[in-house]
Amino acid sequence: MAKTFVDISMSLDGFITGPNPSPEEGLGEGGERLHEWVVRLASWRERHGYEGGETGPDSDLFDEAFERIGAHVMGRRMFDDGEGPWGDEPPFHNPVFVVTHNPRETLVKEGGTTFTFVTEGVESAVEQAKQAAGEKDVSIAGGANVIQQALNAGLVDEMQIHLVPILLGDGIRLLDDLDAERIELEKTNVADSTGVTHLRFAVRR
Repeated sequence: MAKTFVDISMSLDGFITGPNPSPEEGLGEGGERLHEWVVRLASWRERHGYEGGETGPDSDLFDEAFERIGAHVMGRRMFDDGEGPWGDEPPFHNPVFVVTHNPRETLVKEGGTTFTFVTEGVESAVEQAKQAAGEKDVSIAGGANVIQQALNAGLVDEMQIHLVPILLGDGIRLLDDLDAERIELEKTNVADSTGVTHLRFAVRR
């Protein structure tokens, strides 16, 4: 059965964006620093149509995470902020289910990415994503609100947090608004590397 997982970069003070995120600056002021470790990797660059990049454990880890994905779930804000920068061939290359209050026809892009807009809530989006993923897994891509909804609904099996040693001071926190009494995390792996620490947890319910 497909697993549902979260894989996301977070600052040391708990933010996954800087302050004032917008369509022009999707990760907020200073938020791009969260992804400096990943954009230089060969595996990331290949997925986004670029050459070169660093190889090694970080690149292998990113490749492993991407290869397990059969479908994505995301919130409407993430889609709105990313639709322009992603262009005609977004980097997902598989079905994406967007949790939204506003109906819209399915959007088909080049490279195998389709955006299906789900108005029945995160539970429906995850269920549809599992059906589409087949034997692969479902990534809850973000943003924070849809991840929090999925955690509170007991829909997440694993979390991988890439802890970046920076302080953003403000922005959107990953772990706010959670039903902490119902969510238990079991550490399953820690991998340290230059500039980032990779933390993996199983989510017990």
